[in-house]
Amino acid sequence: MTNLFWTNLREAPSDAELVSHQLLLRAGFIQPLASGIFSYLPLARRSLTKIENIMRQEMEDIGGQEITMPVVHPSEIWKETGRWYQIGSEMGRFKDKSGREMALAMTHEEVVADLARKEIRSYRQLPKLIYHIQTKWRDDPRPRGGLIRVREFTMKDSLQPRRRLARP
Repeated sequence: MTNLFWTNLREAPSDAELVSHQLLLRAGFIQPLASGIFSYLPLARRSLTKIENIMRQEMEDIGGQEITMPVVHPSEIWKETGRWYQIGSEMGRFKDKSGREMALAMTHEEVVADLARKEIRSYRQLPKLIYHIQTKWRDDPRPRGGLIRVREFTMKDSLQPRRRLARP
């Protein structure tokens, strides 16, 4: 414990409203960087790793295969579904050095659908279960509640394309 990178606080900061947020700050699990953006210190990282490993084991037990998808997406896949125009300022948008419109991942639905359509060529390849555990970004206008409603967070997504049953 003497070598652990953390500091505990005697009192919670005044802007921490929820008891869970106060306790995480006081115990040295998290450190705020900006509104809704936190650094996870060693105790929190260890807890998160344990949770992620439980999720991985459960997914593997039912035949899931872990993948990693990009955190930056080209606008084309979002425009194809129409959500580029439907989602407002919550989506982090920017242009790369070539001037292409890009987005920070707030979900991976478009990416995984694009991946599945490229990789799955026949119903004989189905069913498949893929998943990933990754950082997401949503520019929430009012992040609050400690880790309950944040702008940057870790999420597990999964997709299970299946064979369609013949309709009667």
